[in-house]
Amino acid sequence: MKIRFEPRGLAPVVAAAALLAGCSSVSLAPTRDGELAIPAGYKSWPKFLSAVQRPDAKQVREIYMDPAARHASAQSGFPNGTVFVMENYAARTNTDGSLASGPDGKLVKGDLVRIFVMGKNAGWGADVPEPLRNGNWVYAAWLPNGQKAPDDLATCRACHLPLASQDFVPRYNEHFARR
Repeated sequence: MKIRFEPRGLAPVVAAAALLAGCSSVSLAPTRDGELAIPAGYKSWPKFLSAVQRPDAKQVREIYMDPAARHASAQSGFPNGTVFVMENYAARTNTDGSLASGPDGKLVKGDLVRIFVMGKNAGWGADVPEPLRNGNWVYAAWLPNGQKAPDDLATCRACHLPLASQDFVPRYNEHFARR
């Protein structure tokens, strides 16, 4: 599945000028919630966290981080250009409706229900009302078929908002403790 972002305005001109100046790649990623595309090849990225158990939400989550995120530290946070992709899978259920667990005691992944993308860059999210602003992070939600999900991204922002000291990233401390 590949979802493309079509640049608007001066973005193509800026990209061409940057390439002529010797840049090997240019990010024309959007700056508003809902516009961040699912990056092609994200499944080859390092995992931020794997098989995150969310029995409260009846989900199992796989979270990927782009290679630029490897330069992060607990002290500095994630650099501009960082992108996370979170796949949300429904947890399988037993015939009695309880959540199914594998031999390891963990929830068993069912169908993919959403793909969330979280990206950071200078000035991103500037159009978000201050009470919900998560630094320079923007969010997008996609259905497995590649269509935009109807999710209210303010819900994402509200969940991440209390994590300002952790660069608005859940399980930040857990990630850096494992490194």
